[in-house]
Amino acid sequence: MPEQDFTETASKETTVAEINTQTGTITKVQPPAQSQDEWLKYGEQVSTFLATLPEYVGGFFNEYKQPLVTVGLIVGSIVGVKVLLAILDALNDIPLVAPTFELIGIGYSAWFVYRYLLKASTRKELTSEITTLKSQVVGKIPEA
Repeated sequence: MPEQDFTETASKETTVAEINTQTGTITKVQPPAQSQDEWLKYGEQVSTFLATLPEYVGGFFNEYKQPLVTVGLIVGSIVGVKVLLAILDALNDIPLVAPTFELIGIGYSAWFVYRYLLKASTRKELTSEITTLKSQVVGKIPEA
């Protein structure tokens, strides 16, 4: 069986060679002339698109400036929080750093209670500072 397959393929090859010798020339397939014109047309379309791209992008940004800035700030803040959490996680892996941060937090909390929460006069001072800060953030004039 395998010998028959070999002879069949050999006979097919000889017939192709015989055809070429009988005609005397090998026919070459020429690319159609339209393909070059089509490439030029596509090149002009791409060139026109790239020429108008800055105007299009500028108009798009001017039209959607506020939402784009908002999305950018949201994405930036998410990335910033992730980086901050990664840094804190890396610092917590260092020996004695986590307990030191806990002691600093406890000390600051004790100072805050002593400074602002023990006396009535300091509580009023803290309330006025919070009201002032809130008015600066919200934009309202503080009531005196």
